[in-house]
Amino acid sequence: MRGRVLIYGATGYTGRLIAERLRNSRRHLVVAGRTPDLVQALAAELGVAGDVMAIDDAQALDSALDDVDVLINAASPFALTASALIESCLRTNTHYLDIAGELPVFQNAFLHDEAARSRGIMIMPGAGFGVVASDCLAVHVAALVPNAKYLRIAVLRPSSFSRGTFRSALGVASSPVSIRRNGRLTLLPVGRLQRAFDFGDGERESVAVSWADVFTAYHSTGIRNIEAYFEAGLAARALYQLGAGVAGAMQLPPVKALIDAAAGVWPEGPSDVRRQSDRCVIVAEAEDSWRQVRSARLETSDAYSFTAEAAAAIARRIIRGDFVSGFQTPAKVYGADFALRFKGTHRQELRPSFSAQERIIS
Repeated sequence: MRGRVLIYGATGYTGRLIAERLRNSRRHLVVAGRTPDLVQALAAELGVAGDVMAIDDAQALDSALDDVDVLINAASPFALTASALIESCLRTNTHYLDIAGELPVFQNAFLHDEAARSRGIMIMPGAGFGVVASDCLAVHVAALVPNAKYLRIAVLRPSSFSRGTFRSALGVASSPVSIRRNGRLTLLPVGRLQRAFDFGDGERESVAVSWADVFTAYHSTGIRNIEAYFEAGLAARALYQLGAGVAGAMQLPPVKALIDAAAGVWPEGPSDVRRQSDRCVIVAEAEDSWRQVRSARLETSDAYSFTAEAAAAIARRIIRGDFVSGFQTPAKVYGADFALRFKGTHRQELRPSFSAQERIIS
């Protein structure tokens, strides 16, 4: 391998953080995007190569990836960028990573599993906080419960969102909730499934959401019943259900224009000082047929710093030849302890217990 990495969407908030982690590669790093002025400014600032191409220009994408070993897609919303970039990676034999968390992105990426295997490349969406941390914790608790029947993953609500996360969150909030039942993905109404988790300061109510973990954790653990939750107080749960109630209206052109305008004025991301003070917490629990539960809690630095470290680390591993061809999940390839290598990450076992019933809201 030549060791060349291209970051598409490098001028965005998280893309820039990833580029800064990989800047020591210099001649082996390319920052890319669709806006010439922004790409050129970032390339000059980091002292690396820059490339400009539109996501709908297949020829330009293929030309940019022709001598690249690893593509990191940091351009959200990933539902609009992942497919074209994966297809270009398949044409150019380039490994594909992204930092997505939207379930449809993973479902689409999996469809390219066989093609990626035949070309000897790895496709790994979710190479950031959204899947790396949760996937590693899921594999850890699954190992504690042989023949686990249920897996639940819950994330503490962060205190700040970047512009890209804001856009992705709107998409999640306006969609039915996907859970896995008996190995199959099943849809539930928003707000229907609620449960309490201990994020470190007592139990907090959480609501089921459509996150990629119901897809990735199934491939990593083989557990046939999986749910993903997001911590939400009473007001947040009410707003979540309200958003679902107007999901159809959110697709109307005038409403979409209003949402785009709101996203445009949303802060690009938290300040360095804010990031340094933020923490992220994930809880995962595995349950067997006797309703005995083993659970663990993972605490990390802020999601953006973790994402930058994780994506950069996986890219470096691929360059060294440490990868598995085809569609892959982080913990399945790199193990349950992979997340612990990053600064500020700690894992804690919680006391064994018997399952509490989740609440089905009619």
